[in-house]
Amino acid sequence: MYKSVFYKEWIKTKWFLILLSLIGLLAVGNIFLKVQHNITFNGANKYWYLILFQNQLYFKSLKFVPLLIGLTIALIQYIPEIMDKRIKLTFHLPINEDKILLIMLGYGTFGLVVSFGLIFSFFSIMSSHYFGKEIVDAAIISVLPWFLAGLAAYFLAALVILEAIWKYRALYFIAAASFLLLFFEGGIAGSYSPVNFKLIILTLLISISLIFSAYRFRKGEM
Repeated sequence: MYKSVFYKEWIKTKWFLILLSLIGLLAVGNIFLKVQHNITFNGANKYWYLILFQNQLYFKSLKFVPLLIGLTIALIQYIPEIMDKRIKLTFHLPINEDKILLIMLGYGTFGLVVSFGLIFSFFSIMSSHYFGKEIVDAAIISVLPWFLAGLAAYFLAALVILEAIWKYRALYFIAAASFLLLFFEGGIAGSYSPVNFKLIILTLLISISLIFSAYRFRKGEM
């Protein structure tokens, strides 16, 4: 039965996951086409100087890509569940209701981790090809919160979508938007180093937040 729920989610989202992952990889590829162009026409030494001392973020176009992926997967996965209250049919399966939701959440999380892992790895490899360790380390520290934001957006979007009461949905949306801003604070490359671990913990803590909305949904508080 668990496999059936997992498979249902896979059928619902697989092409979107593949397409969005490709978009993410293309976004990274585009970043390094521009890097190659700048190195060719400006010289490697000058370009490195701009990155190290003028805070030129060669990776800034990647900023909202993970957020877009996380939000899109949440919409594709959970909006069909609230259409005509279809999720109530899911709750009639001979499995604990919370377990069903956690399987759905686990599937989405796994899909995003794989997608983000591919994009992040490609970014890291290409960065190492063009730049030295100091620049690469600062870049990785800087983009990590953006990928965490993609996961957090997925969790929080699930919370908002499955919330049946509109006033709570609006409050959750405002709180979620405010929370996500934490992942996009400006600063020099590598400035997130002191807080990245805390952001990881916060992202893990909100990972099961949809249980609160689903509880009222299945109890009939419409």
